[in-house]
Amino acid sequence: MSDSLYLESQAAFDRFFGGLDGVTLLAVDTEAASFHRYQDRIYLVQASTREATVVVDPLAVADLALLGRLLADRGVEVIFHDADYDLRILHRDYGFTATSLFDTRIAAQLLNEPGIGLAALLEKYLGVKLDKKFQRADWSVRPLLPGMLEYAADDTRYLPQLRDILKARLEEMGRWSWAAEEFELLEEVRWNPGGPPEEAYLRLKGARTLRGHQYAVLRELHAWREATARQLDRAPFRVLQNEAMISIAKAMPADEVALRELKALSPDQLRKRGGEILAAVARGIKAPADTLPVFERARRPPPDLAYEARLERLKLARNAASERLELAPGVLCPNGLLEAIARLEPKSVEQFAEVEGMRRWQRSVLGAELLAAAVG
Repeated sequence: MSDSLYLESQAAFDRFFGGLDGVTLLAVDTEAASFHRYQDRIYLVQASTREATVVVDPLAVADLALLGRLLADRGVEVIFHDADYDLRILHRDYGFTATSLFDTRIAAQLLNEPGIGLAALLEKYLGVKLDKKFQRADWSVRPLLPGMLEYAADDTRYLPQLRDILKARLEEMGRWSWAAEEFELLEEVRWNPGGPPEEAYLRLKGARTLRGHQYAVLRELHAWREATARQLDRAPFRVLQNEAMISIAKAMPADEVALRELKALSPDQLRKRGGEILAAVARGIKAPADTLPVFERARRPPPDLAYEARLERLKLARNAASERLELAPGVLCPNGLLEAIARLEPKSVEQFAEVEGMRRWQRSVLGAELLAAAVG
């Protein structure tokens, strides 16, 4: 692995991470396999100091506590690129939390970089071209190919240098305090499993367009897919895609001919799983009416012309500030915040503190303009 180390024993892991006393900066990344496996977990952890890069095999190293201590140490700045998911799965799998964070993706957003992906940033600032060959690799397989390990190592190898460059630019543009606030909020990120698993089928895109027994068919298809994916340890979408389930639930095909005509399944899926899918459809059609989900259809409120006018003025003010600051409107102040401000009808900038999710830096930079727009 060129100048990187592959740590595949507890002794090697303890030797490296136990020798990091006094380190003040650590770049971290993880690789999971939700694109391939049903039982998702962290299958690789990469870490870099300014001097060394390691790739850790957590299938061979059971105790990662030394890494967890570094993540939680306020004296160690922890660098990620797009930290949110990594922080969530580190918390899910190991209970780890992190402090003193720096996210190069967020930094790039606040600098209005045209490309905020790691590959684009490394090429622009360091002249490094990342090989994307293993972007969709299955990190659960063993042994890992040398090229896969090198690819993984590159995800943290250059982060310390990139962090230095982006932080300097943020300071030059007077936006470091913005980034610092965003990084502080990342410390609160935790794994959230979502709603009740038995209602997961109702959260699929398009589910709320169904009616009556179509819901029961979708419920049966979803339950079958989950059981099959679990048995095969395969990502659920690889068994049956969400769009296909919605299509089948809407049509409720009674036989293979009708199922084939939907063109929701590949010939291989139809041959291997068609019978099981039709059985799930039949179970849904036969489901008792009192087992169907009941939704109260929200009545659309009458138009609030004053609110709509406030919101339009707020968007115009935000967009003007976006051009002036050369910052994407959605980064400067997303529409969801503008909608909350329009509902609030603020009479002072201080009231913006009541808007959930609005940052201090947004109030400071935009408060006066947004207040003027809200008041009209």
